[in-house]
Amino acid sequence: MLNNLLLLLTAAIWGFAFVAQRVGMEYVGPFLFNGVRFALGGVSLLPVFYVISWKNRGLTFSSFGLSTFLTANTLIKGGTLVKAGTLAGLLLFGGASLQQIGIQYTTAGKAGFITGLYVVLVPLIGTFLGTQSGRYRWIGALSTAIGLYFLSVDLEFSVNKGDLLVFLSAFFFACHVLYLAKVSPHQNPILLSIVQYFVVSLCSILVAPFSERIQSSFLLSAWLPILYGGIFSVGIAYSLQVIAQKKAHPTHAAILLSMEGLFAAIGGALLLGERFTLREAMGAFLMLSGMVISQWGTMERGEKGS
Repeated sequence: MLNNLLLLLTAAIWGFAFVAQRVGMEYVGPFLFNGVRFALGGVSLLPVFYVISWKNRGLTFSSFGLSTFLTANTLIKGGTLVKAGTLAGLLLFGGASLQQIGIQYTTAGKAGFITGLYVVLVPLIGTFLGTQSGRYRWIGALSTAIGLYFLSVDLEFSVNKGDLLVFLSAFFFACHVLYLAKVSPHQNPILLSIVQYFVVSLCSILVAPFSERIQSSFLLSAWLPILYGGIFSVGIAYSLQVIAQKKAHPTHAAILLSMEGLFAAIGGALLLGERFTLREAMGAFLMLSGMVISQWGTMERGEKGS
């Protein structure tokens, strides 16, 4: 239950982050926005790592330095923390970049629901990688996918440039979910989060000068959405995802995290004037049904920790 609540809270933070991302694009480009917010998210976790290290190992402030960061819990089964964090960061960079570019051409609510399509991709990809997904999780994923269809595709089946880019980002997020499910149980989740965020930030900042105009005044104008995107959406939400996925099944986690689309629509309606239609309400109901079906299957089999 705790893992489920953490994943649902993560979905809520991410959902409202679509509003911040949409507003931020009025001032800065997508790569600069991601570069700054992911750097901010990584930096915000350094004090958390220090406090945890101090409690667990009795470290003093003077002993907390670069050597401590590089050596604490860096060796994991099958590789190093830096290697795992780098790969996770590259997958996250691909998904975050496509999503941030695409959100310029679509609404916050629609981007949230289309991003949630990775709930279908997780069990499909996971099956090829040897991850078992039970019957109820597949039924739940199918119900969620149908709900996402009603929420994100109109009666004319129109798909614009932004929708397509956000859809492509879902592939990277699906791979990111599966990869975290594989490596997070063997690593320090805070260190893993810090490494992957800095990787995303570095890649974004390197690309930004070649793709968009950069001015310090633009960053000052976008300080609020960047702050939310960095501290809450990156520093807090992605860390909650890493922690919760230590015991959560990847398909189950994907269904819960796909609720970010519903929260994005709520945020869009409250803050950007976007409105629900009857079709979208039906889609939201199907998404909730998918989550309940998945939970019901877990309880019926008496599974623990997922």
